Amino acid sequence: MFKLKVSFLKMRGIQSVLVVSFVFVLLFPIGKAETEDVVEALVDFMEKLGPGSIQNTPNWGWNVSSDPCTDHWYGVKCDSTNQTVQKIVLEQISLSGTVDFESVCKETSLLLLSLKYNNLTGSLPQEISNCKRLRLLYLNGNHFSGDLPGSLTGLTDLVRIDISNNQLTGELPDMSRNLGLKTFLAQNNHFTGELPNFNYHQLEFFDVSNNDLTGRVPDDTGRFGAKSFAGNPRLCGKELPNACVSKKKDSHGFLMYSGLAILGLIVLVLIGLVILKKRQNLEDANIGTMKKGDKSIKDNGGSSESKVGQSRSEFSITSAENGVVSGSLVLLSPVEAVNGLRFEDLLRAPAELIGRGKHGSLYKVLPNDGIPLVVKRIKDWEISKDEFKKRMQRIDQVKHPKVLPIVAYYCSKQEKLLVYEFQQNGSLFRLLHGSQNGQTFDWGSRLNIACNTAEALAFMHTELKDDKIAHGNLKSSNILLTKDMDSCISEYGLMVVDDGSHNSNAFSVDVYAFGVVLLELLTGKPVQSSGLDLAKWVTSVVKEEWTGEVFDKALVVEGASEERMVGLLKIALKCINGSPDLRPGMDQVATMIVSLKEEDERSLASSDP
Repeated sequence: MFKLKVSFLKMRGIQSVLVVSFVFVLLFPIGKAETEDVVEALVDFMEKLGPGSIQNTPNWGWNVSSDPCTDHWYGVKCDSTNQTVQKIVLEQISLSGTVDFESVCKETSLLLLSLKYNNLTGSLPQEISNCKRLRLLYLNGNHFSGDLPGSLTGLTDLVRIDISNNQLTGELPDMSRNLGLKTFLAQNNHFTGELPNFNYHQLEFFDVSNNDLTGRVPDDTGRFGAKSFAGNPRLCGKELPNACVSKKKDSHGFLMYSGLAILGLIVLVLIGLVILKKRQNLEDANIGTMKKGDKSIKDNGGSSESKVGQSRSEFSITSAENGVVSGSLVLLSPVEAVNGLRFEDLLRAPAELIGRGKHGSLYKVLPNDGIPLVVKRIKDWEISKDEFKKRMQRIDQVKHPKVLPIVAYYCSKQEKLLVYEFQQNGSLFRLLHGSQNGQTFDWGSRLNIACNTAEALAFMHTELKDDKIAHGNLKSSNILLTKDMDSCISEYGLMVVDDGSHNSNAFSVDVYAFGVVLLELLTGKPVQSSGLDLAKWVTSVVKEEWTGEVFDKALVVEGASEERMVGLLKIALKCINGSPDLRPGMDQVATMIVSLKEEDERSLASSDP
C-alpha cells in the first residue's frame, strides 16, 4: 500500500513538471525564433548579394545553423520579442551580386530594406511586391538596370523609396495609390515616358532630375520646383527652360498674336523703366543715411537674413538732406580698422549692400586706407536710445573669443547702426549650402564649430543671465568664419525675443535655435527648403526608427563615426524639444558636446598608426 502511494505521488510529480515545462515553452520559446524556411531563404538572399570578404566579419551570422534574431546577424534588426526580422540594413559594404526579392520577401514582417551604396546589379523583379509590409526601401547608389516592376505600386505601405543613382530604364510607376508616401527619389537614371500621377502635396522629398522624361510637368507640384525636374531635356512646364506651347491652327493667327505680345512686352518694359527710375529717386530722397538698391542678399562676411543673391550695388553712406544721421560714432573696441576713423569718414566711405532681411540691412564698408568693416542698420526695433546704449555697453563688457565684438555703434531716435570687422570667409550657412569651391567640410570641422558655438553661447548666457540679454536671432548665417576658418557668433543681443512670455524664455529660444544649427551640420540641409521644415522632418524620420537617413551623405561617404553623429543628433533633439521647460540649458549642452568631441579625438588618436 505504501509503495503504491509513493508511485502515485511520483507520477503526479512528473505530470506537474511536464505541465510547467509545457507552459514555460509556450510563454518563453527557446531555440530558433524564425522558422527554418525563412532562415534558409535569408541565407539564399545573402549568398546572391555576393558578400565577398565582408562575411568574415566577426558575428557575421547569415547561416542556417543560427538564428537572425537571437544570434544577431550582421545588419539585421528584429522586433522587441526577437521573433521576426523587421530591418535589414547592408550599406556601403561592397556587395556585388543581385537582389533575390523572392527569398528576402519570405520574411513577411520586413519593414525596412536598405542596400544603398553597394555595387549591386540586375533588375528589380515582380516579386518585390511580396514584401507587403515594407515601409522603407533604399536601393540608391548601385548599378540596377532594366524597367521597374509594375508590382511596385502594390506596396501600399511604402513611406520612403530611393532608387536614385542607378541605370534604371522604362517608365516611372504610378504611385498615386500609395497614400502614405513621403519620399520618392529617382534622379540620375534613364527613365523615359511621361510623368505619372504623384500626390505632390503629401510628399516631403521628390526628385526625378537627370533622366529622359518627356511631356508636361503638372502645374500643381506643391513645393517642388524646377530643381526636382531638371536635366530632362524633353520635359516642359513649370520653371523649366522648355515652355509648353500649343501649336496654332493657322500661321496668320500665330503672327498676329505674336505681334501683339511683342508690342505688349515693349510697353511693359517702358513702364517698368519709368517705375524703376521713380523708385530710385524716391529711395534716394527718403533713406538719407544709406542708399538702398533693390538687390538680393548675398552672404559675404556678415550675417545674412535671406537667400544667397547674384547681384551687388555699391554706394556711400551719406549724411543726407533729412539730417537723420548726426552726432558721434561711439567706439567700443580698440580695433585697427577704426583707429582714428571719424563718423564722417564712415558715412562717406564706399559701401556695398550684402544683406537685407526683416531685422535690417547689412553693408560692407571700405574706409579710406582701412580694412573692410560691416555696418548693420537695424530697423523696427522699439527700444529707447538710452536702453539701446546701455544694452550695447553691457554686451561689450562680456568678452568671448568666439563672439564677434561690436567695434562701434551709432544711435539716434531714428537710426541704429552697429559696426563689426568684416569676416572674409563668410558664414556657416554659405559653407553648408552655398558653393564650397572644392572645400571639404568634414565631420571634425563640423563638430568643432558645434563645440565652439555651444561654449560661446553658454558663456554669454551665464554672464548676461541677470540682464536677460539672449542672442535672439541665432542661425547659421550668424555664425561667421574668420580668416583662420574659426567660427564666431555675430549679432549677439541685437534682437529682443518676442515669445509671449515677456522675454523670460529668451534663453530657451536660443537653445532651440542652436539645436536647429546642429541639425544643419548633421544633415547638410537648410532650415527651410521648398516649404519643408528641417526640425519637423528630422523628428519624423527619427520616429520612424530610421535615424541614419538624416545624416549628410558627405559625412557617410567620409566614414564619420555613426555613434558620434547619433550622439550629436540626440543633443540636437533635446534642444528642439517642443516644451521650452524641458530643453537643457546651454551650459549643459556645451558640456555634452565637449564630451562628445573629446571622445571623437580619443578615437582618432587610438586609430593613428
